Amino acid sequence: MIKKSVAVLAALFLLVGCESNSDSNETPEETINENPSTFKEIGSLTIGGTGAAEISAYDEITKKIFTVNNSSANKIDVIDISDPSKPTLLTSIDLTLYSGAANSVAVFNGKLAVALESTINKQDPGKVVVFDTSSYAFVKEVTVGALPDMITYSHDGKFILTANEGEPNDTYSQDPDGSVSIIDVASGYAVTTLNFASFSSQLSVLKSKAFRIASPTNNFAADIEPEYITVSADSKTAWVTLQENNGIAKIDLVTKKITQVFPLGYKDYSLAENAIDISDKDAAVAFNPWKLKGMFQPDAISNFEVNKVQYIVTANEGDAREYSAFTDVRRINHASVILDPTIFPNAAALKADASMGRLNINTKMGDTDGDGDFDELVGFGARSFSIWNGATGQLVFDSKNELDKKAQEFGVYDDGRSDDKAVEPEAVYVAKMGDKQILFVGLERVDAFMVYDVSNPAAPKYLQTLKTGDAPEGLLFIPASKSPTKRSLVVVSSEGDGSVKIYQPDLN
Repeated sequence: MIKKSVAVLAALFLLVGCESNSDSNETPEETINENPSTFKEIGSLTIGGTGAAEISAYDEITKKIFTVNNSSANKIDVIDISDPSKPTLLTSIDLTLYSGAANSVAVFNGKLAVALESTINKQDPGKVVVFDTSSYAFVKEVTVGALPDMITYSHDGKFILTANEGEPNDTYSQDPDGSVSIIDVASGYAVTTLNFASFSSQLSVLKSKAFRIASPTNNFAADIEPEYITVSADSKTAWVTLQENNGIAKIDLVTKKITQVFPLGYKDYSLAENAIDISDKDAAVAFNPWKLKGMFQPDAISNFEVNKVQYIVTANEGDAREYSAFTDVRRINHASVILDPTIFPNAAALKADASMGRLNINTKMGDTDGDGDFDELVGFGARSFSIWNGATGQLVFDSKNELDKKAQEFGVYDDGRSDDKAVEPEAVYVAKMGDKQILFVGLERVDAFMVYDVSNPAAPKYLQTLKTGDAPEGLLFIPASKSPTKRSLVVVSSEGDGSVKIYQPDLN
């Protein structure tokens, strides 16, 4: 992705994605009978160039969208969508006074919350600044953890949460703890910031299930990098993706404690159902099985409930670490990547560009016997979305290779990305439309999003694919009950071309 915001595209569909965000499980629409397989673009607005439209949030009181714009200045653009077919740029909120760069926005009951990373030193604590959505007046500023990458309100508005990624500097001389900040709105915006140090004793068990801790310091709390948050409909539970670590954390919002860390394991690309197009130099789009594993490494996350069971859905984008002091990624054809001759007897052929040679793998994983060569190959991301049990972290469904194949059928698959995460799922958002749970999946590298019916979490049904602007980052869902048109809307913010596009479904 061009800039992690967070992902996929969040809430309100954040393709963070995930990242605005009050997310799914809106009240079912009793009077609107919409067809979720018929979304069409009805309005569009370009607010700048690269970096101009990352994440958006919607205020139903004023019928405005608030969009992060870091293309030429540090600001939030305010867009009137009282007529969604003619979105209009009204003004901008200048953020230069706050010594921070906006990564994400969220709205609740007339208050806009903005997550800002420090522009003085990215490793310093970040901040959340709150504004009134009608007057744009300053309301409050509070300090949170380093590099708040995504922000969301709980559904009841009591809490503002930030996923604080805590990335290191290039030399790893500074590596702040990854953390989650919980801001208690009713208590004068009091902040509780949680880190993951208490889980360090579980490292061996977590690593055995593909949880990744690897850095020059091997400091557990600092190595955790929270990416994206989703909050349950009852505002009692939050789930946070730990993208670089290949895990998800569960938080009890009543006690304000992290209760569990779920390691996500591997995807097996040797299975025919997971066959992928692995090379950008083979002059073809060819889906084949390979002796390869993939870490899920989700960016955006959303949640929904079916039959009183909580589910979470992830956009499995993948991400490597590339710093001057530490890099964990290499192409298989690199001279330093030596394949075990017993396990890979055809190593020379596999390292060809038209075979596996162009694929990026994690160089800190795969030497299972410690003899200096690779006994297994581990890639970044799973090229899919997945549905997990929210209580246990167990995998319920994975889309396997369907996102890539549907993109090819739709005519948008980019073979130039075959070696590097393919369609690159960035954002996910689940919304209730009528009696159905509908999933939106943002695909950053093919400039599109897909729509699924996930009412049966074990067997989602594909509905449609729609084109977006360049590099969709944020997906926002506006339920019919809050929409200016009294019809459901999806708003897609694309950071590649600075476009904000609005989609609406037909009635049945």
